[in-house]
Amino acid sequence: MAQKLLIIAFLLVIAFNLGAGLYYMMVDKGQSDRTVKALTRRIVLSLALIVLIAIGIVTGYIQPHGITP
Repeated sequence: MAQKLLIIAFLLVIAFNLGAGLYYMMVDKGQSDRTVKALTRRIVLSLALIVLIAIGIVTGYIQPHGITP
């Protein structure tokens, strides 16, 4: 259950940074680098989530399952 909460928390923070990037893009009109920073944080968090999921699968903490017909 903890891994699901961690993944959901990561996804919420990623969505927040995406929204912040959109907000900064509309408000700043290219005058500051806040949009770039928000979108960079989103990319870093997305990569960190992918790495954490991969580590969880390799170590056996996360059990992937296939779709059975």
